[in-house]
Amino acid sequence: MAMGLYYVCNGCSREIEAWDDGNPYYRDAKGKKRYAYHPDPERALCIGNDSPMLCLACGRKSMSDSAAPISQCPKCASANIVDLMKLDGRVCPYCKKGTFRVDPARHAIS
Repeated sequence: MAMGLYYVCNGCSREIEAWDDGNPYYRDAKGKKRYAYHPDPERALCIGNDSPMLCLACGRKSMSDSAAPISQCPKCASANIVDLMKLDGRVCPYCKKGTFRVDPARHAIS
């Protein structure tokens, strides 16, 4: 099962959805990356995970491959990037005033 959280900025009300299992993938016979989400039986073939990241400097969302993790934002080159599941308490890159908090009234399970 996968768990989804919703983060809300207490300054600008920006919402971000995050899932704890990221984007698990395997490679097909041609080497192409294929995603397999719960409860897909192909999930047993997964060899890596693309995790969604947020740049806390510029607000760009990007993916970090577990086989070749990123260490900086592809847009602004800041090293201040964080996995979406770890946004709680982080300063919002959009308004620069508020912080993200988990919305306790909203969650998802897949």
